[in-house]
Amino acid sequence: MALTAAVAFAKDNGDRFVEELKALLRIPSISTDPARIGDVRRAAEFVAAELTRIGMENVRLIETSRDELIVGDPNGPGRVVSSRIGHPLVYADWLHAPGKPTVLCYGHYDVQPAEPLDEWKSPPFEPEIRNGNVYARGAVDDKGQMWMHVKALESLMVAHGGVLPVNVRVIVEGEEEVGGEGIAEFVREHGDQLKADVALVSDTEMFAPELPTLCVGLRGMIYTEIEARGAKTDLHSGMYGGAAPNPFVALAQIIAKLKDADGKILIPGFYDKVAKPTEAELAAWKALPFDEEEYREGEVGSVALTGEPGFSVLERTWSRPTLDVHGMPGGFIGAGAKTVIPAKAVAKVSLRLVPDMTPAESFAQYKAYVESIVPAGVTIDVRLIHSGDPIVVSTDNQYVAAATEAMRTVFGKETVFVRGGGSIPIVGDFVRGLGTPTVMMGFGLPDDNLHAPNEKFNLSNFHRGIESIVRWLELVGA
Repeated sequence: MALTAAVAFAKDNGDRFVEELKALLRIPSISTDPARIGDVRRAAEFVAAELTRIGMENVRLIETSRDELIVGDPNGPGRVVSSRIGHPLVYADWLHAPGKPTVLCYGHYDVQPAEPLDEWKSPPFEPEIRNGNVYARGAVDDKGQMWMHVKALESLMVAHGGVLPVNVRVIVEGEEEVGGEGIAEFVREHGDQLKADVALVSDTEMFAPELPTLCVGLRGMIYTEIEARGAKTDLHSGMYGGAAPNPFVALAQIIAKLKDADGKILIPGFYDKVAKPTEAELAAWKALPFDEEEYREGEVGSVALTGEPGFSVLERTWSRPTLDVHGMPGGFIGAGAKTVIPAKAVAKVSLRLVPDMTPAESFAQYKAYVESIVPAGVTIDVRLIHSGDPIVVSTDNQYVAAATEAMRTVFGKETVFVRGGGSIPIVGDFVRGLGTPTVMMGFGLPDDNLHAPNEKFNLSNFHRGIESIVRWLELVGA
């Protein structure tokens, strides 16, 4: 395996790259938390400063607007909450390679909340290296993988005397974990500023350790809140129980009617536009090294797996729609007892979508069905918080071929093509909105605990990811 000058630089500076990543991981850039607005901006400034230092040009923060949602009586005092806080984008470019393709590098610097904190073995924003992994919130999703792009660009810049083998644009967002509305708006209004021949996204994972992987499909989603309101104020359950409606019970009754015991979603018409995977895809999935029992015990950790009968685990997680409940805030949750019937309760519910479903139609079906099964005594409000389209990308192009060659060189194995169960809303905007083919080349692992306590990133994959991206950019520019 020949060492190019850029690969040699990356290997020589690997320890420094990790220390820089740790500094970024210490910033609690939790995009959903209004109290962390300053920290989120600090992370954006950190990324912008590094892009400037390595020689990228036109580096700037792009402000995004904030949306507000009024909850309560619109004619009364109401309660105003921010439905999207509005965190800045980071943009940079280097466009001095005439005749060469332009690559758009995408990542995000925002992270999920770290709770429950007591389940972390080390503090979530004090990165710690254990057993060849760096543990911290955002380690793999997506600070570590975004940092691979930055370090690959630095390695190429240094090795080639300040010149890149291709034209490069970089866009890094701070709202991916809350729906990506800011970058979607920027793509709609200023898509010409992101014009490129191909986009590179490293926010996905390898199917298994040591197995180079390209993700070629993602599920879309709609994230919603159902708010149920009963009495005008909280009530004593001894005095009013049996007569007053209980919003929590109402929500439980509604949720129980959304899916049957086998996991089938009961919303009328919901499956009408579900596109099936091709026979070639299904055959390729069956050939993957997948052990269902190991998956159940090692990754899920449950006594049994659930889901629609007649579909494999990979089909259920990659090509079937889902509905999940994430939380039901409200009422009394403190220590001890308080016999209160809450005046209102909220359930946070998301649905993952697959081709050829659309967020707008799916939300309309869901909202109409929920409103049709409301128990007596309560009123409800069904709100859409954010959404994203499902996507399957083309693999028949020179950029995918270059990616498989680059990873074959680094890993010594052929690349497998998989779909991902999660959602990266911007990929649909790149492909459909900008017409930009997208390569999803990620280096996380299935047990990296995305969105969970003890999130980690394997440092060997971090370094091999940098090398793979260096080699890919060199191949694209050859």
